[in-house]
Order: sequence, then C-alpha cells, then structure tokens
Amino acid sequence: MSSTNSSGDPAAVRVVGGWASPFVNRVVVALKLKGVEHEMLQETVGKKSELLLRSNPVHKKIPVLLHHGKPIAESLIIVEYIDEVWPASNGAPSILPRDPYGRAVERFWAKYIDDKHLEEAFVKCSQGKQYFGGDNIGYLDIALGSFLGWIRAVEKIAGVELLDEAKVPNLAAWADRFCAHTAVVDVVPDADRLVEFTVQHAALLRAVNAPK
Repeated sequence: MSSTNSSGDPAAVRVVGGWASPFVNRVVVALKLKGVEHEMLQETVGKKSELLLRSNPVHKKIPVLLHHGKPIAESLIIVEYIDEVWPASNGAPSILPRDPYGRAVERFWAKYIDDKHLEEAFVKCSQGKQYFGGDNIGYLDIALGSFLGWIRAVEKIAGVELLDEAKVPNLAAWADRFCAHTAVVDVVPDADRLVEFTVQHAALLRAVNAPK
C-alpha cells in the first residue's frame, strides 16, 4: 500500500496498524496527502506483534509510524510529525495551519472531536469553505474523517442516522466530500466491510469465551 515516492527508500516509512482502525487511517490519509511512499504492516486482530510491542512499549497500541526505524506513536502526534517532516511542497498541502494561533485552535477542536458540537465546529473552522482545513483536507478533517467508515457502519447496524442531513447539513456534505477525496477513497473502509468485520469478530469472541 503506497503512493508516489518522496521519501527515497520505500522501507524508510512503515505503518504498524490494521485496515479497520480509524486511528491508523488518520496516519495513512496524512501520508497519502503528502505523497509519501510507505509500507503497511498489518497487525492480527487480538494479537500484538513483537514489532508493535517493541515499537510502542508504553501503550502497546496501533498505530505506530516507523521512520528510518525510529517509532512514533499516537495517531494525531504522528499526523503532526508527518506534516513537519514533509512540509508543503510539489502541490502537497499543509495539514496544520502555519501560524501558531491557527495550529492551537485546530488542536483544541481535535481534542473536542468526539463531543456533540461537530456541526458548530465545522461551521466555525471551515469559514464557509469545503473542509475543516479550508480549501484542502487538514488536521481536523483527518482527525474526524478517519471515523466515517465506522460511523456509517454503526448507522447500518443500529438503524440510525448519525449524520442526518436535516440536522447537520454542513457536516453531512463534508463527510461525502472527504470520503470521495483521492487521498481518502481507498483508505477509509466501506461500511459494509466494517459490518462484516464486526460480525466475524463478535463470532470469534463468542467462540473463545464459550464454556468448555
């Protein structure tokens, strides 16, 4: 899984993670936005590889970015690292604003991303443009957009509409634009695939926990 090479060595950038993780998807979208070639190292659900445990011994969680063998953990920290190491060039956008105040504001909303005021956050941050980051996908788009596959999967499983166009029209339109973006379309999993993953994983857990 890679995009155009701007890092020199394909093995220089590796992502330890799993296709179904929205936190891993944040990292992959950021790399694709920057045009950074990378190798995806898929973890097995329910197991932690020796590489993961060695790379993230504190939290023992995905994702981990390995850059020339050096590990960076925590998805939003990784996104910020990617933005700093591969600055805007050759048409690749900046992920965070360049001015300190703008960066502080986006980091604040990123911490607030799982609260209930997302429509308000979008209107405030986008200032009438297409993305949280303005004309291009930015930090907040990546922070929230990585969950859209799971949001749509939950809608199918629970029979509810979380991104109701009548209630959150701006956010619903943004979600469609984000998922159609070339850096995102092959990264955020399809809702039906996530529903199938959930069913299979639940069946596995039931089998493991069944009385012997």
